[in-house]
Amino acid sequence: MRTKSLKKNKINVVTLGCSKNVYDSEVLMGQLRANDKEVVHEKEGNVVVINTCGFIANAKEESVNTILEYVQKKEAGEVDKVFVTGCLSERYKPDLEVEIPNVDEYFGTSDLPNLLKALGADYKHELIGERLTTTPKNYAYLKIAEGCDRPCSFCAIPLMRGKHKSKPIEALVNEAEKLAAKGVKELILIAQDLTYYGLDLYKKRNLAELLKQMVAVAGIEWIRLHYAFPTGFPMDVLEIMRREPKVCNYIDIPLQHIADPILKSMRRGTTKAKTTKLLQDFRAAVPEMAIRTTLIVGYPGETEEDFQTLKQWVIDMRFERLGCFTYSHEENTHAYNLVDNVPEEVKQQRANEIMEVQSQISWELNQARIGETYRCIIDRKEGNHFVGRTEHDSPDVDNEVLIDATKHYVKIGDFTTIKITDAADFDLYGEPVS
Repeated sequence: MRTKSLKKNKINVVTLGCSKNVYDSEVLMGQLRANDKEVVHEKEGNVVVINTCGFIANAKEESVNTILEYVQKKEAGEVDKVFVTGCLSERYKPDLEVEIPNVDEYFGTSDLPNLLKALGADYKHELIGERLTTTPKNYAYLKIAEGCDRPCSFCAIPLMRGKHKSKPIEALVNEAEKLAAKGVKELILIAQDLTYYGLDLYKKRNLAELLKQMVAVAGIEWIRLHYAFPTGFPMDVLEIMRREPKVCNYIDIPLQHIADPILKSMRRGTTKAKTTKLLQDFRAAVPEMAIRTTLIVGYPGETEEDFQTLKQWVIDMRFERLGCFTYSHEENTHAYNLVDNVPEEVKQQRANEIMEVQSQISWELNQARIGETYRCIIDRKEGNHFVGRTEHDSPDVDNEVLIDATKHYVKIGDFTTIKITDAADFDLYGEPVS
């Protein structure tokens, strides 16, 4: 007698957007695995969960295209179900349900229990801090807060992520200990705004206290800071960075612009003079610090004079790491009331000019590193090179150190001492020091 076989679902989680989404996908996958579900990350599966980004136009377009791709696979019988979660569906759920009705269900950014239920799983409170990491084994993202209270005119994050909500220090230390037990050596602290950390829970900016407790976690050797807001930055963090070798001499501080009229319209709560002084204070407190920033060009009303002010300031500041975006006119933000009056081709030209300037700065700074020796973490092997990073570099966005694998061997996931032998605009070349 034939018995009907019950096909076991394999759930494929597809992650789009930023490191905060990577973290959320890992939490989802950890919950699914604890429910005895077969789950993979961006591999073949008959049930698909797309964790979307809705930040700017390009990201929204990528998210929509990915949804359409999997809906077509569903219609062709290649997958059985498609679920959509994350920022895009938080922000545009009613529109998406009308425009792409073939998705089985849409969920927002705080809908994890309901998403799990739709996938035949239960939300397990006791798993808080447990994740199925998708990054190389040596590093992991640690989200220390959710949401943002800042009033920046151009930004849709509060619409999608809500108000700032810090995680308690003890919960984060517990999560760090679990990651260290799995072999993680580098923690990348992320939030929409690290600067604000602790104000809601402890009635003070408490990032320095968090770092003090994090450095005590055995097995964690690097702690890196991502996405600090300039206004109200807790300067006691710099003392910890200077004193504690585990805290990388690195900070990601998105500054967005520097011309005073634009900063005022952006509602950034600062000025060119204050921002420049803050960076000077950073350099004085931690001379070895690598500063990463991001800028926006083509904001409504940005004149050629405003742009030249920004460009000259980039030349003067000599940031170690810098990214530049063109302004995206986002519905329901404060800036959406302004006229998006800088033509797209002008926006792109300005972004290109900034990156040309930065490319030259990066090349000059890298040339000065030739002959120097750095402690590097080895992330992976790619082609004929092992790929590592110094403490001044974050994964995916910053410089990499390339080691010729045909001549040298280094162990992936380990720290090793590398002497820099050559340098390009955004890459260093080196060999291990025996």
